[in-house]
Amino acid sequence: MRSSEQGNQKGPVAMTATTGSAQEIARQYAQAWLAGDAEKALSFIADDVVCQASSGETKGLAAYRQFLTPFATGLVRGELIDVLGDGTHAATVYSVDMPAVKEFRGMEYLTVADGKITHVISVFDRLPMVQASGSQPA
Repeated sequence: MRSSEQGNQKGPVAMTATTGSAQEIARQYAQAWLAGDAEKALSFIADDVVCQASSGETKGLAAYRQFLTPFATGLVRGELIDVLGDGTHAATVYSVDMPAVKEFRGMEYLTVADGKITHVISVFDRLPMVQASGSQPA
């Protein structure tokens, strides 16, 4: 749908490719953790962040640090494929290589308030990691 058509539609407004504050914060956050710099990435995260991922829900910056740091610092390669967003929400799409898994893709849907990421929905397929570890999927 073209952006000029969105005004005539009922329901949610599609995210655009224009640069909004959430989009830029999401880009900087993703570029940091994809480069293995978890601390820089965490500087974009609110103290009361809520993260929902396939591994469960984490609340607060300390818990999010435990979620993000091992993943970010263990990457062999990280690539930011795209960032779409507006003033308050953004979606990042990425591809990473880890020691045992190549071309692992995922996405995050981020909510930004007062210049910080307050909510993260992290979506990725855990099966490649489970298979690489030799475990059976749950």
